[in-house]
Amino acid sequence: MKHFDSLPDGELAIMQTVWDQEPPVSRSTIEEALNREKPLAATTILTFLTRLCGRGFLQVEHRGRTNYYTPLVSRKEYLAQESRRLLDRLYGGSLSAFAVSLSDSGITKEELEELREMLEADTL
Repeated sequence: MKHFDSLPDGELAIMQTVWDQEPPVSRSTIEEALNREKPLAATTILTFLTRLCGRGFLQVEHRGRTNYYTPLVSRKEYLAQESRRLLDRLYGGSLSAFAVSLSDSGITKEELEELREMLEADTL
């Protein structure tokens, strides 16, 4: 598995937008999608895109005056690594401590059933 840094909130919002689209994704498509949720200045979006390319999360392709971005890290890879970091950082790597905390959080029977089914089906 590749190892990469955690993303700050702004860069993560960009990546989530890119992951939600069919690649490659233009900057204007990213900006339009973000503006529906959390408007950001075009210069801020461009700064985040440049950082994400530099950090190896995105690849940029120049087509005339338009840049298109393709993810180099999948959402699944990123979430798996971040989940492991969370488990290690907050629960000392203890899955049982996490399960107790999850139970204390008020998880519903339906959510527990869904989790059980996913584990049994090995679809995680």
